[in-house]
Amino acid sequence: MKVVDPHMHLWDLKTHHYPWLANPGVSFVGDARALKHDYLIADLLEDAGDIELLKCVHVEANHDPKDPVEETRWLQSVADTQGSRSMPNGIVAAVDFSADNAAEVLERHAAFANTRGVRQILNVHHDKLYDYGARHFMREATWRENFSLLRKHGMSFDMQLYPSQMEEAAALATQHHDMQFIVNHTGMFVDRNSVAGYRAWREGMKTLAQCPNVAVKISGLAMFDHQWTVESLRPYVLETIDTFGVERAMFASNFPVDRQFGSYADLWRAYASIVGAASDTEKDALFVRNAERFYRI
Repeated sequence: MKVVDPHMHLWDLKTHHYPWLANPGVSFVGDARALKHDYLIADLLEDAGDIELLKCVHVEANHDPKDPVEETRWLQSVADTQGSRSMPNGIVAAVDFSADNAAEVLERHAAFANTRGVRQILNVHHDKLYDYGARHFMREATWRENFSLLRKHGMSFDMQLYPSQMEEAAALATQHHDMQFIVNHTGMFVDRNSVAGYRAWREGMKTLAQCPNVAVKISGLAMFDHQWTVESLRPYVLETIDTFGVERAMFASNFPVDRQFGSYADLWRAYASIVGAASDTEKDALFVRNAERFYRI
């Protein structure tokens, strides 16, 4: 089985600082204490096993916010030592668009060959268990002004948010209609124990999908479903594909975070089982081609 993984993370705790791993705790995404160890390309390939990992995209791993460019520098050095594999083939870097030095940080990230985009986590939730401590960045004038600098560098934006924020996000995507947006983790359907919560996710995803410049990564489902099965994932996977279309959806692993809840092979085979009736062309798009196209790898 061949895949391109457009959402994974690496970290080297011997040489770099990740505040959330320095003092790990337990949250809705699992027990971070189980992640307090180096996770490198060799570990990812070992986890992949008989899944043929063709390429991968690294998404910023909450590296030291005092020096976000150091993470990109290190990742580029890792890629440069991989020879023809060049893993990670794409890098989604961290930029705080509310900061005074946002333009400078973005410029420095852009100097590295494998940089393809930026992520700044936007998740805001009234329940402290799910809140990332973020502000309503999309409502801030400075943030929006600096955000527009992505266009200058031809970068995409990885959008991690909750359903309650999707209407605002769609407005942002509409304003920047010539920029590529990529929704992370299947829209992070957090309030899943109520009819209203399901409706908010479903309608929010439809609102985002109305923007032709918005794509989605089907990933991170295990963060909300620690005992997942193929059947428990199925409705979210199929609803997302139906909403965005095969041409704007792609599967991803979110490893090693989702490693707490199952193996790499089991996750990818679950995806394959769910879309088993799809055509070969559709499967190729979901597992390989869309990730290559959206991240230009």
